[in-house]
Amino acid sequence: MSFASVFGLRPRISGLLFLILGVVALVTILVPSTSNSDDSSTASTARVSPNNIYSNFWRIKEQAAVDYLDLRSLSLRVNRLKEFPLCGKQRENYVPCYSTSDRNCELAREEERCVIRPPRDYKIPLRWPVGRDIIWSGNVKITKDQFLSSGTMTKRLMLLEENQITFHAEDGLNFDGVKDYAFQIAEMIGLGSDTEFPQAGIRTVLDIGCGFGSFGAHLVSLKLMPICIAEYEASGSQVQLALERGLPAMIGNFFSKQLPYPALSFDMVHCAQCGITWDIKDAMLLLEVDRVLKPGGYFVLTSPTSKAQGNSPDTKKTSISTRVAELSKKICWSLTGQQDETFLWQKTADPSCYSSRSQASIPLCKDDDIAPYYRPLVPCISGTTSIKPEEFVEDIQVWRSALKNYWSLLTPLIFSDHPKRPGDEDPLPPFNMIRNVMDMNARYGNLNLALLNQRKSVWVMNVVPVKARNTLPIIFDRGFAGVLHDWCEPFPTYPRTYDMLHANELLTHLSSERCSLMDLFLEMDRILRPEGWVVLSDKLGVIEMARALAARVRWEARVIDLQDGSDQRLLVCQKPFLKK
Repeated sequence: MSFASVFGLRPRISGLLFLILGVVALVTILVPSTSNSDDSSTASTARVSPNNIYSNFWRIKEQAAVDYLDLRSLSLRVNRLKEFPLCGKQRENYVPCYSTSDRNCELAREEERCVIRPPRDYKIPLRWPVGRDIIWSGNVKITKDQFLSSGTMTKRLMLLEENQITFHAEDGLNFDGVKDYAFQIAEMIGLGSDTEFPQAGIRTVLDIGCGFGSFGAHLVSLKLMPICIAEYEASGSQVQLALERGLPAMIGNFFSKQLPYPALSFDMVHCAQCGITWDIKDAMLLLEVDRVLKPGGYFVLTSPTSKAQGNSPDTKKTSISTRVAELSKKICWSLTGQQDETFLWQKTADPSCYSSRSQASIPLCKDDDIAPYYRPLVPCISGTTSIKPEEFVEDIQVWRSALKNYWSLLTPLIFSDHPKRPGDEDPLPPFNMIRNVMDMNARYGNLNLALLNQRKSVWVMNVVPVKARNTLPIIFDRGFAGVLHDWCEPFPTYPRTYDMLHANELLTHLSSERCSLMDLFLEMDRILRPEGWVVLSDKLGVIEMARALAARVRWEARVIDLQDGSDQRLLVCQKPFLKK
């Protein structure tokens, strides 16, 4: 990757830099030899000790590095005042890679680089949990006509006022049947109540096609971690709305590629009227469910027979139950419950089931170590391969020692009820409220753990870069949300869906990648809400470069020294509210 592609320099400037850096490098090579030259090479060798040569070499190399940083700072200063232009109205809800329902990522062209502004009626979300039940209608793309045509169930679930959408709160009243539905699932599992889901080992739930997030909101109230996935919609009516409510969600579908989750990730996979025909492609979609389902996990399928195709109202029920019944012995699932239109299957936790199957059964998957980043669907099942957590105690200790500095520095800025903005003595409304957090280089999810230990009312999307060590199985094993992602590509979400982005040494990790850090900052700005925060932790030189890029996307930024004697620095940025 070229220097210019990373820093966004004009060809003339980058060429000049390479010329100067080449001269510096040449001097670095030649100086030790010229310093040893004398009329008598033997005498010179005797007078100059190896230690002096070594010391001189490193002194000159360090000076070359300083010169390099100065030149880079100078070159960035040339472009520093050149802020990215503001995008037009047509880009307000732009989602790269998803102009259609099929994911197709291409690198951004130079002329397409711009800062996306919020819609004219956009407002800062209400503080959570109030923001879970009341959102500003101008913040999402769903229109009044779409709401009115969405059916009786949705009308009972939502109230559309002049500029708000109100969801019925969990106050003991049962308007939408979600509590009864969750209780029904618990009963089929053999539990006394849905509050006992954790006792059955259920902590993480993949909710396919989550609608307006009512089931996910209920699971959150039970202290579970649901992740909603739904295909891209121009209206943004599922994933966008769920994230606006402060519920975990991302764009994804089962149709042709594997989901970016490791095998054996979820305790439950849930589909209620999710619009997926599970019988197609030789049941490959069900095999993908099996891949991401943990041993002993549950697959819940609710599909009203009233929408069945054919002469009999039981047509759809028969086809689903029969098809899965045919597969159950081949993939070691068992039907453990059925009530009305809801079916519940459980994946076995017994490894012997797979060895006792007939040779005609679906084979176990191989290459489990390969990152499942949108790979083609495969005709195999994951089995019960055990997750073997790596030793991450040391990483936890590092976080614990750093947290004291983190909280003392960040709480007045971000996590207080009245956070300050960089450079301001006193906070000014509207106050920023943190709910949706993304850790862009999560490692073992210890930022997530730290936030929980500090009793912060947030959830974290723990992102593991595809070319980093795949620690996502550990993150899921701890009951956290997470996903694999290539940061050379846009993240599968709608604009303005995260309140805070955190990245520890991500920029250093990406320094050898083919992608442009300039494009990365534009992508971060796209998914960050107005008045949202970015916290980057990295080496001093990288942080200074990041500060220059932050200026180009109009962020307010400050560099903070952690005062721990290291060369690590924090770059704390806040995105302004660019009103029209």
